[in-house]
Amino acid sequence: MAERLDQPKGKRTSLRERFLPRRNDDAFGRASEGIARFMGTPRFLVYMTIFCVVWLAWNTWGPEHLRFDSVAIGFTLLTLMLSLQASYSAPLILLAQNRQDDRDRVSAEQDRQRAERNLADTEFLAREMAALRIALGEVATRDFVRSELRNLLEEIEAGREAAGRDASEPDEPAR
Repeated sequence: MAERLDQPKGKRTSLRERFLPRRNDDAFGRASEGIARFMGTPRFLVYMTIFCVVWLAWNTWGPEHLRFDSVAIGFTLLTLMLSLQASYSAPLILLAQNRQDDRDRVSAEQDRQRAERNLADTEFLAREMAALRIALGEVATRDFVRSELRNLLEEIEAGREAAGRDASEPDEPAR
């Protein structure tokens, strides 16, 4: 059967995509962060210390036929277990640090954008205040209005005094 040229090809899927479940990197990252966070607590150190003490005590003083790690060969199995734990914990800690770096990067970008908005808002408010100052510079102030009213009052009083003097002076007799 010939392919139709007027139809888009269907999505090709690989064997891996068909048979393996999709992995959720975010869920794995969250789990690794949880493990790394737990490994950095005093509780983990206490648990690990108790585990090692019990291991050493059991394999040193426990019943001979139930011991599984020999003192004679230097607790090889314990050394292997601790090495395995360390080999897994280092990459988990690095993964958790990488995720934290990504979060810090996003947070820093958001902080930068917020700072830019704040700067733009501050510049806008500064321009508005400058415009208000210029507009207020053209408005008469209270002190200016008072001084003008005082001057006007003094002129009116001077005019009244002059008018009062003119009225109190006798007219010169006509000749």
